[in-house]
Amino acid sequence: MSVPGSGKTFNLSVISPEQKLFEGPATFAVVPAYDGEIGILHDHAPLMALLGKGALRVETGSGTLRFHVKGGFVQVVDNEVSVLSEEATES
Repeated sequence: MSVPGSGKTFNLSVISPEQKLFEGPATFAVVPAYDGEIGILHDHAPLMALLGKGALRVETGSGTLRFHVKGGFVQVVDNEVSVLSEEATES
């Protein structure tokens, strides 16, 4: 099993209606789903979930990025993670 910082990555995109806030490799992400947080690592099982309101945390090789998201959905398939949010800002 991978652990955050192990070096295995997946591609993550964070997109709002106004702009693409981030696209690149990540080692770990915590997504605020409608019914609780979801932790995502390399080789996560396929998933689609509604987003709630809260902090999206992304671990990259060079540090941690934080975004505030509200509404939308997240899709995980084949090490591609797409976060499409109705409202998203970098925090």
